[in-house]
Parts: sequence; structure tokens; C-alpha cells
Amino acid sequence: MRKYFSKAKVQYLFYTLTHPMDGFYEIRHRGRGSVPLAVLSVILFSFVFSMNKMLASFIVNDTDPRTVDSLNNLGGVLLLYLLFCVGNWSITCLMNGEGRLKDIATTLGYSLVPMTASYVIATIVSQVLAQNEEGFYSIIITLGTMWTVLLALAGIMIIHNYSLGKTLLTIILTVVAMLIIVFIVMMLSDLVNQVYNFIYSIYTELLFRS
Repeated sequence: MRKYFSKAKVQYLFYTLTHPMDGFYEIRHRGRGSVPLAVLSVILFSFVFSMNKMLASFIVNDTDPRTVDSLNNLGGVLLLYLLFCVGNWSITCLMNGEGRLKDIATTLGYSLVPMTASYVIATIVSQVLAQNEEGFYSIIITLGTMWTVLLALAGIMIIHNYSLGKTLLTIILTVVAMLIIVFIVMMLSDLVNQVYNFIYSIYTELLFRS
């Protein structure tokens, strides 16, 4: 386990943030990324997001801290992360993408670091903001989000060896694939539930007749 969270792996994560072209290329072709570290980054983002909703100043935050469910947020973030990874992998397999599932997972996890940092900074800054200074808070969040989006876009483009246009098309199709996966899972869940109820009703009837 130590090799996945070694000092070199952590340092390379931050190298990827400032050198995305070289960084993501190395992740794909020389295996320098770490999936567990990427998943930890996703979990950390979920935690920071929840803390922001609970601790950010009332000037910029209208959420009641008592309504924030950290575990629910974590489940939602991890589900979206998994859906995007599987959806992107399934689409890129059909479009001659070179990236593996673990490359996609690593790329997306690493890309979330700027957004995580922006939420931490914004939460701290919100404590000293006066009325009508909410713009500074929004700018911090926006910059972190834009950095994350650009990193994810560059990462997907590099690991799959796509052009920018094909990358954008792939992301659109990935969203469609995510919706299809959710629909199929819901259909299967409903089918399993109906089969269970049918079997249980037969069992109950036999039980009463015996």
C-alpha cells in the first residue's frame, strides 16, 4: 500500500497540476500515476465540499449546516466519479481511445485537486469577507473549477491520444453513457424487485396452503 502513497507519487500528482501535458502522458505510458491516490483525492474533495457547506460564512452560504449530510455527499461524489470513469471508458473503447480505465480514474482524481484547494481557500476567506464582497469568494471557486475542468480535458485528450474536438465529443457521449448506465441499473433493480416479490408471493401462498 505504501507504494501507492509514496512521496514520489504525491510529488508527481502536484507535478501533473502544473505540467499536464507531460504529466498525463507519463501516467498513460510509464505508469507514474496512482489510482488509490486519485480515489483519495476524490474523497478529500467530497469532505472539503461538505465542510464548505457547513463552515463557510453566512454572507456567501445560505445552507443550513444541520442539513448537510457528509456521507450522502461522499456517496454522490464517488458515484459520479465511478459513472464518469466507466462511461468514458466504454465510449473510448468504441472510439479507439488508448487510455485504460485506471488512466481515466487517475486523470479525473488528480484533476480535482485545484477545485479541492479552491474550496478550502474560499471557506477560509469567507470568514473575513464583509457584505458586498462575495465576489472574491466566487472568483476563488470559479478559478479552481476552471483549472480542474482544463486539467480533466487535457488529461482525457492526452491519455486517449485524441484531438480537442474528438475529446469534447467523447465527453458529451460520456454523459449520455452515464445516463444510459443509470437507466439500465434502475431497470435491473426494478426487475429484480419484481422477481423477488413474485417469488415471495408464491412462497407465502404455498405456506398458507400447507
